[in-house]
Amino acid sequence: MSGLDHIPNGVRGAHPVPATTASDSAGQAAAAAVEQPVLANPQRMPSIYLGHGAPPLLEDPLWMGELGGWAASMPRPSQILIVSAHWQTAPMALSATRPVPLVYDFYGFPQHYYEMTYDAPGAPDLAASIKGLMPATEPVMEREPRGLDHGAWVPLKAMYPDADIPVLQMSMPDLDPEHLFEVGRRLAPLRDEGVLIVGSGFMTHGLPYVHEYMMGRPGAPQWSRDFDAWVTEALNRGDLDSLFAFREKAPGMPYAHPTVEHFAPLFVTLGAAAKADERPDYAIEGFFYGLSKRSFQAH
Repeated sequence: MSGLDHIPNGVRGAHPVPATTASDSAGQAAAAAVEQPVLANPQRMPSIYLGHGAPPLLEDPLWMGELGGWAASMPRPSQILIVSAHWQTAPMALSATRPVPLVYDFYGFPQHYYEMTYDAPGAPDLAASIKGLMPATEPVMEREPRGLDHGAWVPLKAMYPDADIPVLQMSMPDLDPEHLFEVGRRLAPLRDEGVLIVGSGFMTHGLPYVHEYMMGRPGAPQWSRDFDAWVTEALNRGDLDSLFAFREKAPGMPYAHPTVEHFAPLFVTLGAAAKADERPDYAIEGFFYGLSKRSFQAH
C-alpha cells in the first residue's frame, strides 16, 4: 500500500499518504540538499520540525527518501526527544523510559500496521535532565506505561530505522505558542549533549477540506499554499511575534489548521534553536493531498 492507495474511512489522528506528483518536484531532492551544518560545538544537534504521517507512509519511497536523507545529513544524535501533535496533557509528561508497546493511535488500516515495532532504547537519563531544566512552576510527570505514538515512531522509523538511539517522548502541556516556545528554550541545553529535539506535526492539516485532493486532484488549495507561504516568509525574517499570532494573522486560517495541535510543535522547535530569529534550513518542501509537508531544521 503506497502512493494514493486507499485511506480507510474513520481514520482518527492519521494523515494522508503522499503521491509523487508534479507539485512534489521541489521536495523530491530536498533532503539531499540539506548539507550537514558546521557547528561551533561539533556535538550540538539542530532542533527540527517535521511533518509526520500514518504508517502507510513507510511504504512510500519518496517520503522515506526525504526523511532518511535528512537524517543522514545531520550528525548522529546521542538521544532523541520528540514532541508529537498527538500527545497533549497538563502537567507536561514524559513517556516510558523502559521498553513498552507502541501506541497505535489510528484505526481502519490493514492489520500489519498494528504489528509494527520500534524497539528503541529508553532514555531515563534524558528524562532526569528534562526535569532538572524545568522550573518549579512547570512540573513534569512520568507516564511509564505510555509508549511512542504514531507522530513519534512513524517518522523515526523512517529516519533511524535501526532503532538504536534512545528515544523519549514529551507531551505538550497546552497549545499556547509562547508557552511552548519557552518550553523549547529551556530544553535547548540538551542540544549541546547531542540530543536531537523534534517537533512532529504538519505544516498544514486541513484534512476536512482536501477531499478532492484525496481523490486525485493535483496541486493544493489556495488556503494551504497561502498559509505555507506566510509561515515561510515569517520564518525567513525571524518574525516570532507574527508566528505566535498565527491564528489571527495567517492567511488560510482556520482551514489550514481547524485544530492547531499539528502546528504547535513548531514552537518547541523554535524555542530550542540557538537563534530562533534566523532563517531555518528547509529539508522537505512541497504538497501532497493538498497539504504542505514543509519541514525544517533550526540551529
